[in-house]
Amino acid sequence: MRVGSGAGPAVPPRYAEWLRLALAEAEGALTSGDVPIGAVVVDADGRVVGRGRNVREAEHDPTGHAEVVALREAGRALGRWRLDGCTLVVTLEPCAMCAGAAVLARVDRVVFGAWDEKAGACGSVWDLPRDRAALHRPEVVGGVLAQESARLLLGFFGDRRG
Repeated sequence: MRVGSGAGPAVPPRYAEWLRLALAEAEGALTSGDVPIGAVVVDADGRVVGRGRNVREAEHDPTGHAEVVALREAGRALGRWRLDGCTLVVTLEPCAMCAGAAVLARVDRVVFGAWDEKAGACGSVWDLPRDRAALHRPEVVGGVLAQESARLLLGFFGDRRG
């Protein structure tokens, strides 16, 4: 898991604020034994319209990733599946399923914390949002609060692998 890539372009402070909300969601996944990944969807006005945490273990759902849960909630809250104007914020770089869901939901932007060099699909292993063949290409901003995001995951896996 890559934590950071050095000094990059400055990101708006609100991205860190939103990432802290996603981290709070991630911590909630710990009680169910799920991998602590959290996500929020924020609309163009900065309102949180969707929240999610991993629920694969709790709900026995292979698609129960934090991003999918948050995107579904945002769709219900906004009354539409096209989430243009929205930002998906997640503690770990989205996998192929979640990056694909973000593209198909037409979010404007994906903001994430830690990079995932094993399954990341927003620049690490794959780069689905920026694929030339994609019908929609959201902006991707990675590495926001990367250390805090990685710390939660490393603690979770460290306890299990011991």
